Amino acid sequence: MHEAASDSVGQVVDTETAREFMRETMARISDSEVQAIGRELERKHVGFAGRLAAGRASEVTADGVHAVLRSIFATRRRVGKLEELLPVAWWQNALPQLLNGQEPIADRFAGFVISLPEELDLRVRRDLATEILHFVEPDVYWLWTRWMWEPEARTGALPLVITSDFVLDDDDLGRSYLRVGQAVAFVQQTAEAAGLQRGVRGIFGTDVYLACVYGVYLYTVLRLRMTQEFNKVVPALPELIRRLLGTFRLEV
Repeated sequence: MHEAASDSVGQVVDTETAREFMRETMARISDSEVQAIGRELERKHVGFAGRLAAGRASEVTADGVHAVLRSIFATRRRVGKLEELLPVAWWQNALPQLLNGQEPIADRFAGFVISLPEELDLRVRRDLATEILHFVEPDVYWLWTRWMWEPEARTGALPLVITSDFVLDDDDLGRSYLRVGQAVAFVQQTAEAAGLQRGVRGIFGTDVYLACVYGVYLYTVLRLRMTQEFNKVVPALPELIRRLLGTFRLEV
């Protein structure tokens, strides 16, 4: 994540809170499950890169687009609508610009999001753009999904583990993406230094960690607001994490 990296963790991450979330997750998911999800993320990366990396995006097929959309949490149930709105020729033009254009990544990201039909929720458009970037080149680009940071609702995993002094917002969509990337880079440095990734190295360990944080938060909110009977329909943490990260019944 060289375009978002920072030289020092400083006080951006609340390390004790980050550790507390990991203690909570250890009661709900084993190290072996965490590592299995990490391997699934590697397979997702291989699938995305095989279809879209190294100039392949301009030749992506309808089946390839379908598989990618089915492997993203925000678009999995919207594939039919997206295929109706956007022919494969649109993807063959837009994806190379997103992945390999000459503009800075903030501009490429914002341009792709804006080019998607306004009929799609902005949150879905953001998720789609960053999932494609991240899983084609995970060491360069990062996720910005609604469960990580949803500015409209002011919720997500990132504000749970970073200090309130760090500002995730920006009026500009592209700069907001860069701010999220800086926060993710800080979390990754802290997670690696504090041993919070549970055997999943690199950025995918950070992805899994943040999904764990959001899962614990979600369970806490549900316990406070809903009946125990209703809570039973919420999947266990391993399945919830897989759904958030798009590896549940991975198709790509």
